[in-house]
Amino acid sequence: MPASTLGSCSAVYARSMGQPLVDRFARVHRDLRISLTDRCSLRCTYCMPEQGNEWLARQSILTLDEIVEVATVAAAAGITTFRLTGGEPLLRTDIVEIVRRLAALETATGRMQIAMTTNGIRLPEVLPDLVDAGLTRLNISLDTLDRDRFRALTRRDRLEDVLDGIRAAQASGLRPLKINAVAMRGVNDDELVDLVAFAVAHDAQMRFIEQMPLDAGHTWDRSTMVTRDEILEALAARWALEPVPGRGGAPAEQWRLDGGPHTVGVIASVTAPFCGACDRMRLTADGQLRNCLFSIDEYDLLPVLRSDASTELRAAEVDRVLRNCIAGKKAGHAIDDPGFLQPARGMNAIGG
Repeated sequence: MPASTLGSCSAVYARSMGQPLVDRFARVHRDLRISLTDRCSLRCTYCMPEQGNEWLARQSILTLDEIVEVATVAAAAGITTFRLTGGEPLLRTDIVEIVRRLAALETATGRMQIAMTTNGIRLPEVLPDLVDAGLTRLNISLDTLDRDRFRALTRRDRLEDVLDGIRAAQASGLRPLKINAVAMRGVNDDELVDLVAFAVAHDAQMRFIEQMPLDAGHTWDRSTMVTRDEILEALAARWALEPVPGRGGAPAEQWRLDGGPHTVGVIASVTAPFCGACDRMRLTADGQLRNCLFSIDEYDLLPVLRSDASTELRAAEVDRVLRNCIAGKKAGHAIDDPGFLQPARGMNAIGG
């Protein structure tokens, strides 16, 4: 995009920079999910096919400097948390420097929070450096404790590597430490209690996620989804569950187990959506802004970031695109509407 074009369309937006990102439903946005890559070391059946994936072109993947450029504008507009996702974010060779530079950004409320969602496979190798760089929170994906089941689900024999990553996270002192599992009928619904017990033993919070229509193959079937109520019914047979108040914009409802201190979370995007309090937006690895996980619209930042305009003009234009993205956000994801369309991208390309 030529500098002259940027200058003509960005001058008015330079005056709005630093104002909060508020949509037409008065939701203030404070969380930006940043996907660093669409590639992954696993091939989970609910996320991507084992073979035949159409990966993003390497030249379209945002560089470290481009990520920081967007993040700097977002921080000025009130974003206080960056969550690094993928694919698998630890596949980025520059992951430590990404964390370091994002953690250095200031917010109006204090230290920038840097969270990460990972499969945990590289954590023993890189976690000390990530903590030193400024990582503050960690979510690790683990859908089963059974090796054969893990291999069938992820198409890789890497369960022990994931468990090593969880042990490294436990030893790191990062808290809260969260373990995520997608609950699936006939796959791992008989392990719900075992997974919570495992999380408690590792000083972590187990969080169960309803399976969502975000697989690359578009094979999602509501009948295979274990619902929020079914999850709670299974857990209530083992623990007394006490709701934790004050959820705010968090995606997970939480319950204390036998009065605490340990808790369990359920993210019920399908049967109990929480869109009314959503404060999140997303940046894909190839520079597309999304205002909802299920959105079919994207807002392209790549031409802006790779223009020959000045730093100031690019910042104003990034701010403009951020605000246009938020202005286009709908009241909810409408999964239950007859006209619902599943996003063309799979979860690995959108970012977890």
